[in-house]
Amino acid sequence: MSRDDMAQDRRGFLKCMSWAGTAALWTMTGGVPRSHLIGPAEAAPSGFTFAQVSDSHIGFNKPVNTDTAATFAQALAQVTALPEEPSFLIHTGDLTHLSTPSEFDTAAQILAGAKLQAYTVPGEHDVLEEDRRSYLNRYGKGTKGDGWYSFDANGVHFIGLVNVVNLQGAGLGNLGHEQLEWLEDDVAHLTASTPIVVFAHIPLWIVAENWGWGTEDGAQALDYLKRFGSVTVLNGHIHQIMQKIEGHVAFHTARSTAFPQGRPGVAKGPGPMPVPPGQLKNFLGTTKVTLVRNDTPLAIVDTPLAG
Repeated sequence: MSRDDMAQDRRGFLKCMSWAGTAALWTMTGGVPRSHLIGPAEAAPSGFTFAQVSDSHIGFNKPVNTDTAATFAQALAQVTALPEEPSFLIHTGDLTHLSTPSEFDTAAQILAGAKLQAYTVPGEHDVLEEDRRSYLNRYGKGTKGDGWYSFDANGVHFIGLVNVVNLQGAGLGNLGHEQLEWLEDDVAHLTASTPIVVFAHIPLWIVAENWGWGTEDGAQALDYLKRFGSVTVLNGHIHQIMQKIEGHVAFHTARSTAFPQGRPGVAKGPGPMPVPPGQLKNFLGTTKVTLVRNDTPLAIVDTPLAG
């Protein structure tokens, strides 16, 4: 993708980025992200920082990646090697591939190695058990319903949503009435100047409806956030970087630490995408998000494991 293709449109705009070996720095300005490529010697903005990883799929062992535990561990090592240690880590779902106790144990051991506070939301691969106990027993303490919750850090209000329990149609995410009512109440006391970060597994916006890449009732959730001047929505699920801007809301998806998926309109359907030998780590990576000051926008840096 050329830099010319990165021209921003305020509404309804979608782009997929696949720069190999380079970080992309995103700075939110007036609700619109501006990007430029940064080299390894160029410093990213300093300030309150947290990291995002996603879609580790511990237990997956198809030819595209036969050791997802190793690539997950490498992604976390990349995070902890940052010049500024992030305040915490957000994992946007699919820690495991089959929701087995051994997969959760392995994922927990790798997460613990990062020595960072970890906030998680489940992916659909984490809730394959009917009662979802394996996930909730590990990560559900203090949460509501199927695992949703919120917290505050450095003047930012973080909201972890669960949209993978009652999938709709071709696999579209669903939040449900109870969670939506909770969300409305959760933000009611906040001032409009409070920066909001929402994280969920499946995108809250419709990326590819026939692939199940979107949330059926995501628009209702976003309606509760429209009065806020800065809203950043982070997700995983689609295993590639995509973004969309609508007014003051910036949507940003993260790469997987396990395997890439094809692009809508190019691939025949969702699923693991084969890559040339030796090139896998160009398609995997992590995300760093920085709040320079409480009254300034967020900056987002995506870094491939090969970087």
